[in-house]
Amino acid sequence: MVPNLGKEPPAARKGARRLPRRESALVWWALFAAIAGLALWLQSWRVALLGLLTWCLYEFVLVPTLCRVLKRQGHPCAERVRGRLFACGPGHQQLKNDALWRLAGLRNPFQKNGEDPETGGVVHSPYVRGRLTPADRVLILLAALGTVAVLVGMVYGFR
Repeated sequence: MVPNLGKEPPAARKGARRLPRRESALVWWALFAAIAGLALWLQSWRVALLGLLTWCLYEFVLVPTLCRVLKRQGHPCAERVRGRLFACGPGHQQLKNDALWRLAGLRNPFQKNGEDPETGGVVHSPYVRGRLTPADRVLILLAALGTVAVLVGMVYGFR
């Protein structure tokens, strides 16, 4: 047994910061269920469109998720971010932006020619490093389709 000489026990990691707790995803899904229930109770497609728009906003910018851009070592980045459109830092954000442009079927017009955003050197496979996971790809496409449906419904509602 080691005697306690009045010194505080060492921290698990020096300089480690504790990440703040995030709200539960159940809170958001309860909100979506409440909006859906209200839309059914009022029999209002406009309230349903508001719920769909809220879900799309949640998926694009509010959902707690991970960065998931492949690092140079080959494993995905595990930094926490908010929203499927965002990454943890400027270098990873550039790779994710390129992947989002590719998802839309376009080439990123703001891309720097062949430079690796982390080191400035030539990267052999930026396509692989910035590739979106299948779950992210599907949910981004669904949220985009939902946003288009909301816009069409709004225009239809003005008539």
